[in-house]
Amino acid sequence: MNLDTLFPFKRNYLSLRGQQYHYVNEGKGEPVVMVHGNPSWSFYYRNLIQALSKNYQCIVPDHIGCGLSDKPDDKDYEYTLENRINDLEALLDSLAITENITLVVHDWGGMIGMGYAARHPERIKRLVILNTSAFHLPESKPFPLALSICRNTLLGTCLVRGFNAFSSVASYIGVKRKPMPKAIRKAYVAPFDSWKNRISTLRFIQDIPLKPSDKNYQLVSNIENSLTSFQQVPTIICWGLKDFVFDKHFLTTWKEKMPHAQVNEFADCGHYILEDASEQVIPLIESFMAEHS
Repeated sequence: MNLDTLFPFKRNYLSLRGQQYHYVNEGKGEPVVMVHGNPSWSFYYRNLIQALSKNYQCIVPDHIGCGLSDKPDDKDYEYTLENRINDLEALLDSLAITENITLVVHDWGGMIGMGYAARHPERIKRLVILNTSAFHLPESKPFPLALSICRNTLLGTCLVRGFNAFSSVASYIGVKRKPMPKAIRKAYVAPFDSWKNRISTLRFIQDIPLKPSDKNYQLVSNIENSLTSFQQVPTIICWGLKDFVFDKHFLTTWKEKMPHAQVNEFADCGHYILEDASEQVIPLIESFMAEHS
C-alpha cells in the first residue's frame, strides 16, 4: 500500500496545545470543510477532495488521535466532543475561514461539525449530511449491542485497543455494495496500528452521551436545538440505508429536523457511503453546490 498514491495531498499541521493537528488544505475558492467520524480519518474524503478542489478550498482535518494527527494519552488531551469542536474552530480561525462555509459531515463529524455551526450559524452557507447525527439517539433506535460492549466493558476496551476490532471491522461491514479493495482497507486502519494509537477510537465510543448525567449530554441537546436555525440553509442528505448504526431511524429524524433538505437514499449502501457510491454521490454534491452558488 502506497499512501502517497492513494492520498496525494500535502500534509499540513497546526500546533494545538502541544499536539500536531493534521489537515488537508487543497484548492481555492469558497471553503468546503469536511469533518470525518470514528473510526475513520480524512482519507474518507479523498475522492470528494479531488473533485471539489478544482473549484473550492477543501479543508479536511484529522481529529486528534486519528489519521495523521498526534495520538496523545489521556493526560495530554481530553478526548471529548467539546474539545473536538474547539479544535475545529481553532483550525478554521487560524486559516481565517469565517464565511460561506459548506460543511460536509459524516458519523461523529455531524456532532462536531454542527457543534461548530451552532457557535457560528452565520458562517454556514450549505450543509452536506452523510450518515451521521447531530441529535440524541432517536427514541425508536436501540443502542447497538456492539457499541454497548465497546463503550461499557473491559472486553470492549481489549477488543478495540488490543485487536483493532472497531476500525478493522468497520472497513468490512461499513460497505455493502462491494468489498473495499485491500489497499483501501489497509489505508483506513493504518493510523490505528497499536494499543496507544487506538485511544481515540475507544474514547469516541465512550463519549457517546446516552443519559443526562453523561458528560456531553447537555452539549448534544444544545446542538440538537440549534438545528432549527439551519432550516433556511441549503442542505443535501446522501444516506446509505444499510448502515448498522446511522440507519433509517436517524434519517427519519433528519427529515423531521431539516424538512427542506434534498434527500438521496441508497438502499444497497452502508455506512461509508463515499466508498459504496462515490460515483453517484460526488456528482450529486457537485450539482447541489453549483445550484446553490
